[in-house]
Amino acid sequence: MVEGAAAEEEGGSERKRTRIIEWETTWEDAMPCAEMYEKSYMHKDVVTHVAVAEATHFFVTASVDGHLKLWKKVIGDVEFVKQFRAHLKPITDICISPDGALCGTVADDRTLKVFDIVGYDLMVFLPLSFTPQCAEWIFKTTHSQAKIAIADKDSGDVTVFDAKGNGEALHVCKHHKKRVNCMKYVQKLDLVVSGDDSGLIEYWCALTYKFPNDRVSFQLKLETDLFELARRKIPIQTLAVSPNGASFAVISIDRRIRVFKLRTGKLRRTYDESLEMASQVQTSDNLAQKLEDIDFGRRLMIEKQMDKDKIAHTSVLFDESGEFLVYTTHLGIKIVHIMSNKVVRILGKIENTERFHRLALYQGAPRAPTGARILAQDVESYQRDPVFLCCAYKKQRMYMFTRREPDDTGDESLGRDVFNEKPSAEEMIAVTPSAQRGDSAKEIILHTTAGDITVTLHRNECPKTVENFTVHCRNGYYDNVIFHRVIKGFMIQTGDPLGDGTGGTSVWGTEFEDEFDSSLRHDRPYVVSMANSGPNSNGSQFFITTVSTPWLDKKHTVFGVVSKGTQVVDQIEGVETDEQDKPTMDIKILNTTVVM
Repeated sequence: MVEGAAAEEEGGSERKRTRIIEWETTWEDAMPCAEMYEKSYMHKDVVTHVAVAEATHFFVTASVDGHLKLWKKVIGDVEFVKQFRAHLKPITDICISPDGALCGTVADDRTLKVFDIVGYDLMVFLPLSFTPQCAEWIFKTTHSQAKIAIADKDSGDVTVFDAKGNGEALHVCKHHKKRVNCMKYVQKLDLVVSGDDSGLIEYWCALTYKFPNDRVSFQLKLETDLFELARRKIPIQTLAVSPNGASFAVISIDRRIRVFKLRTGKLRRTYDESLEMASQVQTSDNLAQKLEDIDFGRRLMIEKQMDKDKIAHTSVLFDESGEFLVYTTHLGIKIVHIMSNKVVRILGKIENTERFHRLALYQGAPRAPTGARILAQDVESYQRDPVFLCCAYKKQRMYMFTRREPDDTGDESLGRDVFNEKPSAEEMIAVTPSAQRGDSAKEIILHTTAGDITVTLHRNECPKTVENFTVHCRNGYYDNVIFHRVIKGFMIQTGDPLGDGTGGTSVWGTEFEDEFDSSLRHDRPYVVSMANSGPNSNGSQFFITTVSTPWLDKKHTVFGVVSKGTQVVDQIEGVETDEQDKPTMDIKILNTTVVM
């Protein structure tokens, strides 16, 4: 969603633009393109940070419980290397050194840990006298000191340490008065760009810690657009710098991504990803960025919950060319070509159970084993294998988007969601083999706090949907699940273990296809139908209509009808609800009875 181009490229004639855009296809081919994530791996708790050490071909992930995992990039996949209990409290930031050899982590336990990535070992443990907010390595690969800058959560100070030194602070930078939320080191220019809670953007030299007069083309910030956010007092959440040092992008709390020219400080582009703009696009003719209304409402609810939880909703980065901007939105991972100002791809749009928010990019090529001979026919295997590494809101997995769709992996029985940790009860149910589940039921009795509802199932017309429903009921999946959405004159909805309309999965662990039958329609009240977020996206949620709803035909699978307890449905329909259509007093499915 483009708010407007702030400035043209320097010397931006049409001929120059055409010359640059000629390389667009080549740059696109160096990035992931699959619409679905190829694989995911687990942590024991919610994954909060991801990072890539491209120079050494390692991935790093961290979870809310303070655990850190190292993964080695291999051909077509990753291999788990080692896990550390890095911190006793939640990790606030992780950063990778320019040479890809070191990983620094800071946490609320007031400690800095430095890990030797290649050696799989803890190298430095440094207690801090302040609570850290963020960290960034600020040294060139040719420097003797491994300097790391750490921002104080309770002030604007940034303290610099030498990771190979004695633990004493080298310098305390006082460029900011408010808390610094993000810093990025520009190795090409040996300078740091930092942003704070007041919206102030600062440049400072990594060697002298002073303003780099000789590396930028302005002397006063009044000559630039760097004061725009500070003037409007909009806090900066995160930022990214292009590898060539030409541009940097900042994300602010107003959900706008602003791209600046680094040397001039001039605003180049502004992309509006606010909820207001998302709502406008949803009602427009832009089909590429539209969703089903039910799916859009659910995703909007997640965005508001992320704001309430103070989770950074968007992550941003540049590709290696510096010509593409990549960031996360409620739609998925959006790739924008800055020069032509167009969205070239949206990845993960159909992954409607995950809200991706942290993001890292790998554009390297996995190395062959040391001493191995590479035959001519195997050369392609060691070529580029780009990966978007990301984590999702309230999910204990890290996800990998590649240039391969999950169906291209060969053995579908293995599944794309790898259970490398002990799975939750919900995931255990999802992977139970069909042979152990038994036949589909004829009827299901929902024992609710308002009374019993008997559902007669269409097991011949909708065999897979009824099997999914039967197994969930037999395994107690719906026990104590609330009716989270009630709309008078429309329907009552349940089946989400999270109770907010964002959760639930099928017994197979993935979404399954719709089953439409010409004899089954939403042509009367008390029809039982699957809730979804678009075609072939069924999970565990379902609804019972209270009126005829013909507009839902061929969009939602009708798999049953209420044969007894219609008065209970009417009673639930009449309860008081809040602005989100959620009953003010919980109405639950206590348990279920399966009738074969």
